[in-house]
Amino acid sequence: MFLDRQFDFHTISTNGLTIKTIGLDCMEWIPTIAEGSGSVYLRIVDALSADIASGRLARGEQLPTHRALARALGIDLTTVTRAYGEARRRGLIDARVGHGTFVSETTARVAANIHYPVKVDLSMNVPPHPVEANLEGRIAQGLALIQSESSFTALLNYQRPGGSDEERTIAANWLRPRAPALAERLIIYPGTQAALFNTLLALTSPGDVVLTEALTFPGIKAAAAKLRVCLVGVAMDGEGLDPDALKAACKQHKPKAVYLIPTLHNPTTITLGAERRKAVANIIRHTGTILIEDDAYGLLEPSASPIANLIPELSYLAVSLSKSIAPALRVSYLLVPDAASDQVMRNNLQATMQMPPPLMVALATNWLRSGTADQIITAIRIEATGRQQLAARILKGLPFVGNPGAHHLWLSLHGEWTRSDFISHLLLDGLAVVGSEAFAVDGTAPHAVRVALGAARNRAELSQALYVLAAALKSTARAVQIV
Repeated sequence: MFLDRQFDFHTISTNGLTIKTIGLDCMEWIPTIAEGSGSVYLRIVDALSADIASGRLARGEQLPTHRALARALGIDLTTVTRAYGEARRRGLIDARVGHGTFVSETTARVAANIHYPVKVDLSMNVPPHPVEANLEGRIAQGLALIQSESSFTALLNYQRPGGSDEERTIAANWLRPRAPALAERLIIYPGTQAALFNTLLALTSPGDVVLTEALTFPGIKAAAAKLRVCLVGVAMDGEGLDPDALKAACKQHKPKAVYLIPTLHNPTTITLGAERRKAVANIIRHTGTILIEDDAYGLLEPSASPIANLIPELSYLAVSLSKSIAPALRVSYLLVPDAASDQVMRNNLQATMQMPPPLMVALATNWLRSGTADQIITAIRIEATGRQQLAARILKGLPFVGNPGAHHLWLSLHGEWTRSDFISHLLLDGLAVVGSEAFAVDGTAPHAVRVALGAARNRAELSQALYVLAAALKSTARAVQIV
């Protein structure tokens, strides 16, 4: 099993981890315990959390042993043990057998619903949560500010579908460096999946054709199937969508819309170049169709300007916080081409989901206005880049495609492996990835899997997973078959 494998953490520590060692008699960190009537162990945890948030404690920094901290604070050993246990439960620290206790690289915890025998799930494409992002602390601070300014009660009732004028204005101002956003053309949705479903609902009827890349986001496949819309995949090459193939498909199928992920494409990680973006925009303009652009990853690669900027009058641009901050926020912004589209989309939102979650929208709006969102996104982008660099070192020489800022990589399999055999083999080692068939539009899937780097709790766990992945790729299917 995966967790039974032994790895040299001294070696792993050179792959992006920063570990500050201290002697047992050298106390580099002593918490300042706040006065109060609460339990001492919880006050130690609160002090630890505050010192991480302030930068006094850095990621990977080694903490005192239980006994040394108890001696320094003049308290019993059981209290410190209980405090460290609670800190681990909250994802603040990690214990490494034979090495000590360290400040965690991330605040992510082990998923409670992870399926046996999976120990590390690299199938879900989620952003990492480095300590620098301080999500838990910023959520608490943001909610406290909302409560002090307007109270939660105001947010516990029905709200205007698509967001208030103030929320839309703040979002439009924040998005303007990326796209020419106008508040009256911006609708706030409870996640991009809802925005995509409602856009298809507005633009298509059962039996209509929508073009997309030959490999695409499974969510658009699910939405199209539910609405009985026919998706047709367009050929891709090493640079992304092939404009000539798109032009031919538009001529043949007369699509109602073209759905694309041109930036950090899911699953291939490809970012479409500027010239191809211009070519795609010209094809959409000349064929009289509509662009649905999924900019889920655009905030992680801000230099790539959306195609929608070239044809705003023919575009629906969905910008999500799910991949740049956290999926559970359920806040996405949809830019629509005109006033009539705005009204249609608001009506569809009200009919299908009523409104986005008011408390989450208030929190996101607070973060946009204060600059907190940009700070979180920057921390996550830096961590994503670090994980891509880690993968490049461990998987060097193997056939994969990655991209700085992406939360995933695209891994090709050699001829002796089938996708199902390779995925099953990894599961025996407790590692989960996703096969290419999940993304294929026409059922013809390449010999590849997607590996989600952000899903690992920290770089040490990701390193272990990648070493398992590399070992499997270097082995032969025949050699690992069970007889």
